[in-house]
Amino acid sequence: MDSGWRRTLGNVRSFFGNLTGGLRGGSNLASWVVAGTLAYYLWVKPAQELKREQEERAALAAASDRYRYVEKRKPIPDPQETGLIYGNKNRTNKPSQE
Repeated sequence: MDSGWRRTLGNVRSFFGNLTGGLRGGSNLASWVVAGTLAYYLWVKPAQELKREQEERAALAAASDRYRYVEKRKPIPDPQETGLIYGNKNRTNKPSQE
């Protein structure tokens, strides 16, 4: 009975060892660190920088356009009919049912 949990632990360790390519100990950890670092600098960081540059370009383009449209009035919420009312349209007087 005492060897049951040891066998289970050994099976789990061997499963994860095989899952990581059979490397053990410090070499396993070092290889994962190197792979993660390479992945970050080759894929993740360039994608983040590209996204940031695109956002900066879009912000500069929006700020430099003097004739861009800016909404100056806020819509009035109307949950019954259309969702938004600008002014007096869509007003109907319905008789109350008693």
